[in-house]
Amino acid sequence: MSYNLLKGKRGIITGALNESSIAWFVAERAVEEGAEIVLTNAPISLRMGKINELAEKLNTIVIPADATSTDDIENLYTKASEHFGGEKIDFILHSIGMSPNVRKGREYNDLNYDFFQKSIDISALSFHKMMQVADKMDVLNEGASIVGLSYIAAQRAYPDYGDMSQAKAVLESIARSFGQKLGEKKGVRVNTISQSPTVTTAGQGITGFDVFVDFADMLSPLGNASALECADYVITLFSDLTRKVTMQNLFHDGGFSTAGISHAMVDRLSK
Repeated sequence: MSYNLLKGKRGIITGALNESSIAWFVAERAVEEGAEIVLTNAPISLRMGKINELAEKLNTIVIPADATSTDDIENLYTKASEHFGGEKIDFILHSIGMSPNVRKGREYNDLNYDFFQKSIDISALSFHKMMQVADKMDVLNEGASIVGLSYIAAQRAYPDYGDMSQAKAVLESIARSFGQKLGEKKGVRVNTISQSPTVTTAGQGITGFDVFVDFADMLSPLGNASALECADYVITLFSDLTRKVTMQNLFHDGGFSTAGISHAMVDRLSK
């Protein structure tokens, strides 16, 4: 059901790799709610995924951009502005994350530090770069909204999540610091969403991820939030209904983050 929450707004969606991506659902829901969007992803991801199919479905364009490159980000904003007829941007979704250490199965006590720096650069500093370039180019509208996708491993230790835990912690810290700066300057909101473990291409690259999913679902009073439900939540943050929500890490996880133990878990452990 559409409520026209984003009617007249324009935004950029990163990271829509395929139909399992949260960003894919956000793009679809944004258009359903009346927004104009452009899609972007790293060139290598464009070759691997189905983003061009999504662009055709949503009647929009794809602008290749490596979010670790400020030159690419500048080009992204320039071309997005052209596509929007010179209008400024109302929302941005940062859905970018990758750890070479995790992909290569490196144990946390045997990390490759060059890979570690790449994890931080790709998964967190890209968030800072997108906001810094947007600020310098003055492409954001008054009251715009920027959302990054995070995970509870930024606060808790999870086996095999590796250096992505640090990357997500940096991501959330950047949201607070830049949220203050952009809020004071232009009323721009910056938040992160700590989503339930969700079966996406990125998540499936983590050893034992299916156990993460089952454990969280068992502990959460409302069960795990789906990718579509996360997209719905993102839409509310893009909308004018959340104009005073900023600098927050918002848990969208069915209650997992504050649950101690559940009856389902007691029953499972009692057997």
